[in-house]
Amino acid sequence: MPKIAKELSAVDVRRLGAGMHAVGGVAGLHMQVTDSGARSWLLRVRIGEKRREVGLGSFPEVSLARARERAAEAKDAIRAGIDPVEERKAARAALVAAQRRGKTFAEAWEGYAAQKVKEFSTEKYREQWRVSVETHALPEIGKMAVQDVTLQDVQRILVPIWESRTVTASKLRQKIEGALNWATAQGFRTGDNPARWRGNLDMVLPAASKVSDAKSYPALQLDDVGRWWQALRGREGMGAAALRFQAMTATRAGAIRFAAWSEIDLQARMWTIQPGRQASKIAASDRAKRIPLTDEMVALLEALPRFEGNDLVFPAPRGGALSDATLGKVMRSIHEADVKAGGKGFVDAATGEQAVPHGLRSTFRTWIAERTRFDGDMAEIALFHKVGSKVQQAYERSDQVEKRRGMMAAWGRFLHGAQVVELQGARANV
Repeated sequence: MPKIAKELSAVDVRRLGAGMHAVGGVAGLHMQVTDSGARSWLLRVRIGEKRREVGLGSFPEVSLARARERAAEAKDAIRAGIDPVEERKAARAALVAAQRRGKTFAEAWEGYAAQKVKEFSTEKYREQWRVSVETHALPEIGKMAVQDVTLQDVQRILVPIWESRTVTASKLRQKIEGALNWATAQGFRTGDNPARWRGNLDMVLPAASKVSDAKSYPALQLDDVGRWWQALRGREGMGAAALRFQAMTATRAGAIRFAAWSEIDLQARMWTIQPGRQASKIAASDRAKRIPLTDEMVALLEALPRFEGNDLVFPAPRGGALSDATLGKVMRSIHEADVKAGGKGFVDAATGEQAVPHGLRSTFRTWIAERTRFDGDMAEIALFHKVGSKVQQAYERSDQVEKRRGMMAAWGRFLHGAQVVELQGARANV
């Protein structure tokens, strides 16, 4: 029969030195005293096939009398088939999970954004990326527990701007979905993602492609291109030079306005724009875009002045980047001068509106389709558009840059008035 420990009093307990001491009253109840003098209660007991030490609290926070009560309760639970150690672990895990689910959407967004912005190359782009969520989502659901965000909450955010600002709304939905996925991975929420599109929001919102607010910009008519180009070549100034380069490369105005000499390799005859670069419209998660430079493009660049301490190819008079208005003003001046001289000006065939710089990209794409036999996908790559399905994009890594060099040279000849037609790889001027 095991030895029964002497029941110690509260005074006896206070006098115990370092070590493990049985205190009696409940078999297996001990006080552990460390070398530093810290005291705590332990119940040494067999649970199933295992010898366990069950912590019952520290002394004097837990008195001798209370320690004996806890020890007796623990032994009663063990007799009922309950492991108090595992029960305590489960309770602690449930508490942690409950605390995690108490996180707000704003806190989840900050956690997700802190990881996501690491993918972006510039601080300005990082700030821009956050704006739509901070403007539209946080005022609505920022203070809500992330666990409680529902489909109706996401709809409340998206519906007001889905048709009027579709591109913004679509990207906003993706960011909310990302934040909620992050919250689920971190244990802050459970269940389906209410911002998921397929099989969820697509049941209650029209497809973005059907209601997109993407604007068609007034474009030059193909038959007016040569005349317009000659008028542009007769103009001087940095704005006119930038517009000429935009027309030859069929790129966006932002790509031109912030073009840097560090991006251009005149020897290799290549212009490379890195992902996330300001005003490039190239996502930070995308690949760098290469624009092949033709002889005429290189000649234009070599004739430009360079300014010490300024890497911009087309700087404004005060040293910063040209504004969108500068290129638009050059385009407008050419149109007005032609009208004043008795001409019809340079207007879009469908709307009659005066052509604008961004419309030059549409003119280029129309030329490819109607006047050449260049591959349409190659033209889409030149415009920085996605080509093919996601699977095709994953396997097709080539940007056909050397083939595009020939295409852009042909486009340059068309700007000068040559009616270029591609006939099975041979060029014919008509």
